[in-house]
Amino acid sequence: MSKPNFSKLKLDFKGIYYISRIIKSSKLGDAAVLKEIIKIFKKEKIITISSTTFTPELNLARGNYSKIKPSVQNKKDISLSIKALNKTRAYNYSQGAVSRNNKVIAIEGNGGTQKMLKQIKNKSNGVLVKFPKKKQDIRVDLPTVGLDTFKQCIKAGLQGIVLKHKKNILLNKKKCIEYANKKKMFILVK
Repeated sequence: MSKPNFSKLKLDFKGIYYISRIIKSSKLGDAAVLKEIIKIFKKEKIITISSTTFTPELNLARGNYSKIKPSVQNKKDISLSIKALNKTRAYNYSQGAVSRNNKVIAIEGNGGTQKMLKQIKNKSNGVLVKFPKKKQDIRVDLPTVGLDTFKQCIKAGLQGIVLKHKKNILLNKKKCIEYANKKKMFILVK
């Protein structure tokens, strides 16, 4: 997603009043911007509810969604990626981590998951774990994967994707599951 050019926005009086707070928070990252907007909404007596309230079909619960299940090595790599994500700072960009052969080989930066996956050399194993950031407001900002993510994982040689229980969005679920089964990937929700 591209960031707005704040100088080109046409604002009403309320927009002018709040824009400096939004610009200031933008220096901390997307999660900070969303939190600031939620604060503004609250001040204006607008209630923020979970984005999955009206789209529960996009959210996956605990379980394995593909024919393939994680191997013993995959499980070790999953654990390493989860530990790596748990150590990240509150407002950093890390929603994703990739581990391969008992080593974390990539942690998502401000370029996002796609940029991270493009930098991984194709080998025959490894996993992508995509969990919410520590202080992410999961009402409006959830880690999202779709068919492009699966295709990039295949190019990187990864064997599966792991999401967090009820804290994720899977776009085109049917196509993603079909693709994962065809490419012998697993989709695990912990």
